Amino acid sequence: MKISSILVALVATREATAFAPSLTSSPLTRSIATPVAKPSILPSPFRNDAASAAVISSSTTQLYMGWGPDPIWSTGSIESNIQACPSGSCVSLKVNVEDGTGYIYPGQYVQCRPAGDEDAKPIFLAIASGPSGEPPKPDPPGKKKKAAEADIAAGPETPSPIPATWEFLIKKAENNDWITSAAAGSSFDVSQVMGGGYPIQENVEGFKYDFPTQNILLFATGSGIAPIRSAIESNQLGVGGGSGRTCTLYYGVRTADDMPYVSKFPQWEELGVQVVPVVSQPDIPCESGAVWGGRTGYVQNALEEDGVPIPRNSGALLCGVKGMNEGVKSMLVDSGVFEGRVMFNF
Repeated sequence: MKISSILVALVATREATAFAPSLTSSPLTRSIATPVAKPSILPSPFRNDAASAAVISSSTTQLYMGWGPDPIWSTGSIESNIQACPSGSCVSLKVNVEDGTGYIYPGQYVQCRPAGDEDAKPIFLAIASGPSGEPPKPDPPGKKKKAAEADIAAGPETPSPIPATWEFLIKKAENNDWITSAAAGSSFDVSQVMGGGYPIQENVEGFKYDFPTQNILLFATGSGIAPIRSAIESNQLGVGGGSGRTCTLYYGVRTADDMPYVSKFPQWEELGVQVVPVVSQPDIPCESGAVWGGRTGYVQNALEEDGVPIPRNSGALLCGVKGMNEGVKSMLVDSGVFEGRVMFNF
C-alpha cells in the first residue's frame, strides 16, 4: 500500500472527532511504520487540518513593501474557528474578503487587532492560502522606452475589487487569545495586504545569479508553514508538471501532534513537492496516541544529512524560528547557494 494511501486512511479515521479551540481530540492508538532513509511522506496519525472562517469587509487593494505604512483598518467577522492540529496549539481560520486583488505574492501578510481598539498592539498574520490576485506582468521584450515611461507616469492600474477567500494558521499565544478563542460572529479589525512576500520571480527565474534554479528547498517550523503553504499552492514555484525542477519541503515541529496540514501532504506531493516532516521531541507522549517513526531532530539536522544538490542552481524559502532560519541560511550559503536565493517573507 502506498504511503499516501495509509495517510489518507489515518486522516479519515479521525474525521469523526470534531476539533474546536477549547477541545482536544479523542485518544487514538496507532503506530507509524518504520521509515525509509529518505521518506517522501511518513505515515502519519493525524486528523485532517480543519477549515475555519472569518468574513472580512475591505476595500483596500494597495500593496506595500517591507513592514508597510500605517494600517488602513476594515472590519472582519469570524465565521468559524477550528483547531488545526491534534495538540490544539494552532487554530485555522478561513477568511472571506470583499477584495482579494491586493494579495499577489506568497508570504504577504495583514495586521489584525480587536475591533475598534486603537490602543491594541496588532498581530501580524501571513496569509496561508495561495494568492488571490494577479501579479503584474513583466514588460514584453522590446517595449519602447517612451511607452514604458508613459506607463510609469500614468501610475499603476487599480483593479476592480474581486471577492476572495483566504486562510490563516495561528499559533496560540497570550497576546492573541482574543482571536484564537473568539466565537463565531465576533468582529475584529484587519489591515490592507502588506509586504512584498517571497521574491520568487526575481530570484528563482531568469539569469540574475546563474541559470534559473533547478532545485527549490522549502523550510518551515511550527506555524511558519503558513506562508510556505501559500508558496506551494501559488503555482509560482514552477515545479511539477514535467518542469524538471525539483522541490523539497523540510517541516519541523515539536511533537507529532503539533503538525498542521498533514492531510495536505499528498496534495503537495502531487504538485511536485517532496515532504520531509521532522519531529524534535518524538519521545513526548501524544494525546492522540500517535507514535512517531520518522525523521527526528531539527530541520537543520535533516538538511545536513541530505545535503544540497546543485547548490549553484538552488533556491530556498524559509519561515520559522530564528535558530532554524539562521542555521539553514548559513548551511545553504556555505554549500554554494547564492545568498540572494535564500528568501524570507519578512
